[in-house]
Amino acid sequence: MPSKKTSVLVVDDDVHILRMIRRILAMEGYRVLSASDGESALDVFDGETPDLVLLDVVMPGMDGYTLCRHIREFSQVPIIIVTARDNDAEKVQGLEAGADDYVTKPFSTEELVARVMAVLRRAAFWYEAPEPEFHSHDLIIDFDRRRVTLSAQEVNLTATEYRLLTYLAHNTNRVLTPDQILEKVWGEAYLGELHILQVNVARLRQKLNDDTRNPKYIVTRTGIGYTMVKQT
Repeated sequence: MPSKKTSVLVVDDDVHILRMIRRILAMEGYRVLSASDGESALDVFDGETPDLVLLDVVMPGMDGYTLCRHIREFSQVPIIIVTARDNDAEKVQGLEAGADDYVTKPFSTEELVARVMAVLRRAAFWYEAPEPEFHSHDLIIDFDRRRVTLSAQEVNLTATEYRLLTYLAHNTNRVLTPDQILEKVWGEAYLGELHILQVNVARLRQKLNDDTRNPKYIVTRTGIGYTMVKQT
């Protein structure tokens, strides 16, 4: 069971779902915070600084995607989007907003707990780096401080984006298949979830100003996978 100090902020305007999720997570030992709309969720976040945010998409006023983007302006806390729309477009929209994962309604107790545990575990994940830093052109990854800079300016990455970048950097010039990356960065349960990988690679490239037509860092090997190139 998790530490009692591990807190999860659950945001949903459906009181029945909110109570159900609170009960499930409380039984697993989490400290559960709650809010029924985006504005109050931001207030709770500001006062409590939760370890994870679990938020519904459809809410009055500020929807889940907008709330996710707002949180990403000042925090890299893991976020799980909850959606009743089981299609790739909705999932991709959540990932593009900055979410780390998603849960589709209706969900089982086992799936919800597994997703929460997996996201928290990945957020704490640390690669043992063969070197203290990675250098490529004007990109520097400081593994000890988990800090990424581009042209001497710090790059604000989510925990998922950092893990992805780190895994690619530790396999410089090696072509990695999508499933290799998904298994290492997200876990075995995500094998085949190509849209998760594609969205995160796209977000990472955007933050690194990496032109897909002439990439300096992350190169797509069509039909095979991705590779990180190292330049001097």
